[in-house]
Amino acid sequence: MKNNGQLRKNERKVTVVKDGPYRIEGAVHLSVEKIVSDAGGTPIRWEQGKQFVAGETYYLCRCGMSVNKPFCDGSHKGKNFDGTETASRVPYKDMAEITSGPELIMNDSPCFCAIARFCHRDGDAWTLTEKSQDLYAKKTAIQEACDCPSGRLVAQDPKTGKVFEPVHPPSIGIVEDPGKKLSGPLWVRGGIPVKGADGKEYEVRNRVTLCRCGQSKNKPFCDGTHIEIEYNDGDPSVR
Repeated sequence: MKNNGQLRKNERKVTVVKDGPYRIEGAVHLSVEKIVSDAGGTPIRWEQGKQFVAGETYYLCRCGMSVNKPFCDGSHKGKNFDGTETASRVPYKDMAEITSGPELIMNDSPCFCAIARFCHRDGDAWTLTEKSQDLYAKKTAIQEACDCPSGRLVAQDPKTGKVFEPVHPPSIGIVEDPGKKLSGPLWVRGGIPVKGADGKEYEVRNRVTLCRCGQSKNKPFCDGTHIEIEYNDGDPSVR
């Protein structure tokens, strides 16, 4: 069996099981990723928490009802979970709204928003983009876009077209938000393909967030509903 370092990217994948969990293949690294907030409650950075030994293939809960979270325990069957996928497969660049500043472009596709709240530090990312002639504003806007787990925001150089993307090894993060005492989505990183229950792949991106509370209206992607329903998976750090 190949180890993590030997696995090719195209061997790692996430598959949405119809009305069931996510099947993860390729020995994908799995860890808790915590949102760290300042004294005022504004997110300022990510912090890695518990790491899991998950194996070559494993299943992660999608319905939000497993008693063995983040792993699936079959609860979706007894609860008649409806996991119907409703997300568009239109490419990100064709959906993105553009905010242009003197030294930065901010691409924004709101349908991917997981409400991680990083985009509001020191003024929001859009306003900072408009003030990007100021070096601090530009750097902060880029960092806010890179901290966005869903990839809703993508910062771009207006002169070269280069996009500013964080470097993520192929991995999955279990998002926890201790400041809000809430549990968030699955943060799929490093260009891992996500295949729908119909067998068709979604656009492969560096970072996306998948619903794990079971209530998103944009399945399989997170739409922030976990905040509305106050979803908490029982992790002691978010109680």
